[in-house]
Amino acid sequence: MKRQYPLILIYTLLLMLAFPLFSQKTFDALPTYPEADLWTRYTKDKTTFSLWSPGASSVVVHFYAAGNGGAAIKTISLEEEKPGLWRTTVAGDFAGTYYTYQVMHGNKLLDETPGIYATAVGVNGQRAMVLDPRSTDPAGWETDRGPALEHPNKAVIYELHVRDLTSHPNSGSSHPGKFIGLVEKGTTGPGGVKTGLDHIVELGITHVHLLPSFDHYSIDESRLDVPQFNWGYDPQNYNVPEGSYSTDPFNAEVRIREFKEMVKGFHDAGIGVILDVVYNHTGRTEESNFNRELPGYYYRFNEDGSWSDAAACGNETASERTMMRKYMIESVRYWAEEYHIDGFRFDLMGIHDIETMNLIADTLNSINPDIFVYGEGWTAGGSPLPEERRALKKHVMQMPQITAFSDDIRDGLKGSVFIEESTGFVSGAEQTEASVRFGVVGSVRHPQVDYAAVNYSDAPWANDPWQAISYVSCHDNHTLFDKLTISRPGVSVAHRIAMHKLANAIVMTSQGVPFLHAGVEMMRTKGGEENSYNKPDAVNRIDWNWKKGYASIFDYYRNLVSMRKKHPAFFMDSGEKVRDHLRFLETPGSVVAYTIDGAAANDVWTEVLVIYNALTEPFKMPVEGTWHLAVSGDEFSEKGIGKFSGEVSVPPVSMLVAFRK
Repeated sequence: MKRQYPLILIYTLLLMLAFPLFSQKTFDALPTYPEADLWTRYTKDKTTFSLWSPGASSVVVHFYAAGNGGAAIKTISLEEEKPGLWRTTVAGDFAGTYYTYQVMHGNKLLDETPGIYATAVGVNGQRAMVLDPRSTDPAGWETDRGPALEHPNKAVIYELHVRDLTSHPNSGSSHPGKFIGLVEKGTTGPGGVKTGLDHIVELGITHVHLLPSFDHYSIDESRLDVPQFNWGYDPQNYNVPEGSYSTDPFNAEVRIREFKEMVKGFHDAGIGVILDVVYNHTGRTEESNFNRELPGYYYRFNEDGSWSDAAACGNETASERTMMRKYMIESVRYWAEEYHIDGFRFDLMGIHDIETMNLIADTLNSINPDIFVYGEGWTAGGSPLPEERRALKKHVMQMPQITAFSDDIRDGLKGSVFIEESTGFVSGAEQTEASVRFGVVGSVRHPQVDYAAVNYSDAPWANDPWQAISYVSCHDNHTLFDKLTISRPGVSVAHRIAMHKLANAIVMTSQGVPFLHAGVEMMRTKGGEENSYNKPDAVNRIDWNWKKGYASIFDYYRNLVSMRKKHPAFFMDSGEKVRDHLRFLETPGSVVAYTIDGAAANDVWTEVLVIYNALTEPFKMPVEGTWHLAVSGDEFSEKGIGKFSGEVSVPPVSMLVAFRK
């Protein structure tokens, strides 16, 4: 029985005029149901369809035989169970049936939508499909588990676009650019180098961070014979894998099964899978799936009624609203439970509110305490959400289970990402030592960090070191190789390689969570392209000739990863331990040195000495007692290259590590 309520009538009248003119109070007054089940629920005997849309005068579900083309074979009306809560249950086995919702608001019939809670869609995501999720589980899925993670800075993250690792013809992949191609074993490239999954295992990282792999707008899945590329930061269906990364985007179950096969393949290799999620904006605005259910509600607006745009992508979502908060929490829960995802990286996390992010972290922790949540602690523009409520880097102390990227160490090491010619510690900039020290301690309070001299932060922003992501490059901006080439054009190749290695040597020995951009271990270049989000594979793909040509650089990175994983002195789990057991030594400019009480961190190295020398000549440093040399130049040895006492010489633009037993 359809019912009308005064508030909803007012809402509908406003909608007919111009929905962007709604005030926050109007949205907040709508009936909300944070506990309501809005997912399509399937059994062999019946399927329940649900949708939330206060103010709607009718909601129908259309059924189709295919994911694209053809007219609806049946249409059924949903009943308004409660104000704004629409539902219907249809008898029979509907598995494999495609469907869309269509909402009537006032006298306006909105466009068809697969529904924001869709979990399976046809080609290009226009229609949802009823699916028994268990039918897509690969063999052994019920016992599949990701790696244990006592605290996040034990992880070593490898950021990767699904296509990049396998799309080059010399990758040896049987499924280039596909989910299943990422976990294909036994592939080789030029000179017999290991590629794909075997390469990742050889490098030794613990987690892959996949750029957005949910269904997005930018790729036409029906024309995959035409070259197309996009990073995927234009969300369409949040709870469905991207079809262009599957072997058959026309059949809804294929992308789901192959995504699970990919996750299991990584898990079988001991590698966790982190999903890059983009809840802060949608790829389209007026035509988004959100607005096809309830126009305006899921977004923020400026005072003049225009779409607010802190994402610099045309809109921003309103995480603080009850039903958007519910959606975000349930969406990540779905990925964690259905796809066994081990972590989530939140794009432009600063657009979201602190309360929502904490609830997300709590929810995920209740599912799996090894799940890791991190994000960009900034926005791309102004937002109506008050700054004190934003999940910004400077508010990380209010989000005790969440980690943020440290742009302090990133730009302190190589120079500003916004100024091409800018340099950092490794590339010759002066007075960058404080930023490096701040990065080394994982952005926590430390008595030997001069916060007034740190590049961006004038105070510590992390409680514990694992709340900071230590990195020097990622998919955004120039690759590390390109940045160093552009900012130091006159240096020799050998000097550029030395700067490159030192940058990530610092990342890998810092107390925060180390994060590597895929291909950095073989001097990846995008030919100087700064923003490759929609550039072709030729710009974005990894050329495996790099691994062959830069074999010694790959070995250096592999040794860095191995050393870090073996020595808990480099990943202490609390700010208190870092303050108590890490001590910086007095050094001149362009040199940073410190010791760690390894015994206190249960390390077999009872004391550790680390020296970063960014000078272009050897640096000689006096030392007390006798030390075993573990890293000098390109040499690594767990047992010790040799012993020294009294003084040690650090090669130009390099890291030295020594220890006592």
